[in-house]
Amino acid sequence: MLILLSIGIILYTIGILIASLFSKKARLWIQGRKGQFDKLSSVFSGEEHPIWVHSASLGEYEQARPIIEKIKQNNPNIKILATFFSPSGYEIRKNDTLPDYVFYLPSDTKSHARKFLQIVQPQMAIFVKYEFWYNYICELSDRNIPFYYVSAIFRPNQYFFKPYGKWFVRQLGKTSGFFVQNEESKQLLNSIGIKQVEVCGDTRFDRVYAIANQPYTLDFVQQFKQDRKLIVAGSTWGPDESLLAELFAHLNGYKLIVAPHEITRKAEVMKTFDGFKTVFYTESSEENLKNADILIVDTIGVLSKIYKYSDISYIGGAFKTGLHNILEAAVFGVPLFFGPKYCKFNEAVMLVQKKGAFSIHSAEEMLDTLQQFDENPDYYQETCHICQQYVHDNVGACDRICQRIFEQTK
Repeated sequence: MLILLSIGIILYTIGILIASLFSKKARLWIQGRKGQFDKLSSVFSGEEHPIWVHSASLGEYEQARPIIEKIKQNNPNIKILATFFSPSGYEIRKNDTLPDYVFYLPSDTKSHARKFLQIVQPQMAIFVKYEFWYNYICELSDRNIPFYYVSAIFRPNQYFFKPYGKWFVRQLGKTSGFFVQNEESKQLLNSIGIKQVEVCGDTRFDRVYAIANQPYTLDFVQQFKQDRKLIVAGSTWGPDESLLAELFAHLNGYKLIVAPHEITRKAEVMKTFDGFKTVFYTESSEENLKNADILIVDTIGVLSKIYKYSDISYIGGAFKTGLHNILEAAVFGVPLFFGPKYCKFNEAVMLVQKKGAFSIHSAEEMLDTLQQFDENPDYYQETCHICQQYVHDNVGACDRICQRIFEQTK
């Protein structure tokens, strides 16, 4: 099985090489890993022994960040190495000053895993959520370096729980500890003989709660919103924007902020909202913000703070690639809307069940709920409370995880 896995990794790398001829993201994946081991050797002397924290991309890094902050707070002399698999994480966070070192993760071949660990010599490794790199797992285990999975979540349809998944289960069993999001994940792992599991929750709650409690104002949002109700639509794709354009044509007294998941789509987004008074964030002024009905955010890094000003939040992705982060909006206590592809996201499932969030298939469905809110302010306030309380009740995963990890490594 390991041979087949290695062949798969080689074929994947070849595929990325071919894709790099056409895709900027693939080119960054390749270019970012050139000379990687020389760069690592220039930084690590063998005396640092950092805690290595690996995230696939930006979303997972947001889950890792509270843990890094807690480690730094409690152990300021410990060095932190953050690695990424995807350019969409590394390119945005490569200059982040919270970790001491930021690198791409070399691809998961046996020789790469061995060389990486020989150079870095971490005292511990922390993988966020789904990052099952089996050669790294084997090398860490062989070197008796403790490693953990945090904010992990498992589902019955994953290959670990299939008859052909026994080899993968043996590799997972080498893990020092799993800190999972829910009881179902714990029971699934227990059912395949993995007992080193604790339910600690999702560290994203800690991250969004910290952001929400920072004092800040966004003047451009205030200038845009004025005395109107505001819908903030974050991480949107084409189907989301088409729905919102149809919805907005039937709304009175609202303004709309759209933050597309990929800002390179700004021209496409503008075309979708052709006919409305629309302005880009990068071209905005106090005057045109006041006069606009729709603001398109064509920059990164501000969405999580914009949600503070929303009366209604719409989260994109659930008509296309899968739902994006809903907690950034939920923490501010506003009703949430998103498309139908949300069942793999535990927090979305829970908030739909609690009636703090609404999965919709059409603009008509969202319009109907907004009209109910307008007609019944108590219904609106109760929905807001459900979302805010849900986040508040789930804060604390980071403290629980860090306490368990450092208890085990004493």
